[in-house]
Amino acid sequence: MNVRNILTQKGREVVTIGPDQTLGEAARLLAERRIGAIIVAHPARVVKGILSERDIVRAVASGGVNVLSDAVSRYMTVKVVTCAESASINDVMQTMSDGKFRHLPVVEGGQLVGVVSIGDVVKWRLAEIEAEHQALKNYIATA
Repeated sequence: MNVRNILTQKGREVVTIGPDQTLGEAARLLAERRIGAIIVAHPARVVKGILSERDIVRAVASGGVNVLSDAVSRYMTVKVVTCAESASINDVMQTMSDGKFRHLPVVEGGQLVGVVSIGDVVKWRLAEIEAEHQALKNYIATA
């Protein structure tokens, strides 16, 4: 299984924000959309960064609520790890585990085409394990 399978099932909509928009606007989008991270991208869907809830909490903790009027670009992660649609679920799990992050933008041809979260990956992997379990039960029952 690969990332393409996840995106086909869950959809390819990605919430993005511009680097010049404020941290407050980003926080509002995260809350409204009930997501844990937002991709910072230019209109051409080129990934420029990623901003997580954790980034906002750290910013407010160190600078107070006044930071909410600062540009997202000041607090976003600029070295964004991405994956391709062809990446395997196991590779994505390993990448997320190694990097200690929960969201992975999916990029094809230099453009953002989706995002997978650790929740998406875990859900897909559990379904895969359940299907394997059921196949083994059926095999044993017919043997």
